[in-house]
Amino acid sequence: MKGSLQSRSSPLAAADEQRRVLAAAAVPPFETALADADLHPLRATGVRVLQINVGKLCNQTCGHCHVDAGPDRRERMTRETAELCMAALESAPSIDTVDITGGAPELNQSFRFLVERSRALGRNVIDRCNLTVLLLPSQADLAGFLAAHRVRVIASLPYHRPAQTDAQRGEGVFEKSIAAIRKLNALGYGDGSSGLELDLVYNPVGAFLPPRQQAIEAQFRRELRARWDVAFDRLFTITNMPISRFLDFLIASGNDAAYLQRLAGAFNPAAAAGVMCRDMVSVGWDGALYDCDFNQMLDLTVATAPAHVREFDADALAARTITTGNHCYGCTAGAGSSCGGSVVP
Repeated sequence: MKGSLQSRSSPLAAADEQRRVLAAAAVPPFETALADADLHPLRATGVRVLQINVGKLCNQTCGHCHVDAGPDRRERMTRETAELCMAALESAPSIDTVDITGGAPELNQSFRFLVERSRALGRNVIDRCNLTVLLLPSQADLAGFLAAHRVRVIASLPYHRPAQTDAQRGEGVFEKSIAAIRKLNALGYGDGSSGLELDLVYNPVGAFLPPRQQAIEAQFRRELRARWDVAFDRLFTITNMPISRFLDFLIASGNDAAYLQRLAGAFNPAAAAGVMCRDMVSVGWDGALYDCDFNQMLDLTVATAPAHVREFDADALAARTITTGNHCYGCTAGAGSSCGGSVVP
């Protein structure tokens, strides 16, 4: 298969093609694995996290990005949709956490509104940060803003040395990321006592599963302190999902079939029982509702509840059946993978 699934077609057509490739993989349908684990159909257990994807605009173009984000993307959440998200939040007291992602979410004009309003409503707020955005001239006060509103920062750092990070994220990104972490550390992030949380995210550079989270966290903590004199609170391991740019990479390198088989062979019923979509709802930049950010990239909206944030119904969403597919093997392989790292110890 030549070229990129993303570049050859419109976003919707690309999502159709990705679903076709995943469905055609020589692995048992994910629903069969769920049924064998007595988990089919997979159902929500509530709605505790509202994840808001404000769009695909980003100051980086990372090779593994499941969002296919970049500086040239124009999909952006409007203020009207952001206000609908906050109305939904206010209507749902079961939601204790707002998880804001992108792209680089901080580049959206409504990012600070979402943070301020969510905090005013007494909710915890997570910023999925790429770190380098903190160094942009237009974002000179961003780190201070995050600290002032006690926003938890979860930041991607593929490795604790420059070569591997730059290979995945672009030349010079590691150096800028370290500078950004130092900026956050200076405000108290990552010191373990200020209450300002800085967590890092590790995902493999290639087509393999991440190592044990506890072991790689200890390695990152030791190396980042010794070599770069920076600190963080926790490190999460996340499996590369076989969608968007990473699926392009798998196809181009001839690893798509082997990777899906590796994921399916490592299916863990305990991880499947604890997947993040069971207590999360993901809002797309246009207000459409999804079971998770990965389903969002495949244009798989919620199937058994209202599918737009303007019709947000927390009770219906808490009782919904979750839409699954072969990409879900990525979240259920080994120790499992979620926005909060491994699912099981």
